[in-house]
Amino acid sequence: MLLRGRSRLALMLVLGTASLSWARSKPCILPEDADKFINKDVCVNAHVYEVVQLPDGTRFLDICTPETPDEGCRFTIVSLEQDHDEVGELLKYRDTDVHVRGIVQPLHGRSGIMLSHARQFYGGPPKFRPNPKLLREFSGDQSRPPVSDPNLRSHGGHRAFMNVRDQEPLPKSAAPAK
Repeated sequence: MLLRGRSRLALMLVLGTASLSWARSKPCILPEDADKFINKDVCVNAHVYEVVQLPDGTRFLDICTPETPDEGCRFTIVSLEQDHDEVGELLKYRDTDVHVRGIVQPLHGRSGIMLSHARQFYGGPPKFRPNPKLLREFSGDQSRPPVSDPNLRSHGGHRAFMNVRDQEPLPKSAAPAK
C-alpha cells in the first residue's frame, strides 16, 4: 500500500510539473499586433480567408477579410515554392482558424511569417536554414572541411588512435591458443 502511495505521489508531481509548463506558455497574438513583435518568435492566431498561389509557386495565406483592401492588410503568411514538400497542401486551411508559429519579419511594408514547415501549425519551429555567410568558399565536392579547425588537421604524418610501436607484446601465457 505504501508503494502505491509513493507511485501516486510521483504521478501527481509529474502531472503538476507538466501543467505548470503548459500554463506558462504564451498565448497566440492577433495579426494586428504582429508589427510590435518584429524579429521575435511568436504564435499568431488568424483566420484564413483564402489561399493565393503565384505563378512562381509562392503561396500566401490571406488572413484579411475580403472587404479589406490590399494596402490595408498589414500581416501575411508566406510559403515559398522550395518549401512546398515540407509545408504540404495549404488549401485545407481555407476558411479555418490557424495558429502559426514563426519569426515575424518585415515584408514589403507589412509584417509576416515565413511558413517553411507544417510543424509551425502545431507550435513547432520553422525549417532550419544554414547561414550562407558561414558557407563561403566551400562546396560539397571539396575534400577539406568547411571550417578551419586545428583539431581536424593531421599535423604531419598519419595519426592513429594507437601507433603500432606503442603496443606492448602480450605475455606468452595470455597468447590465444591455436
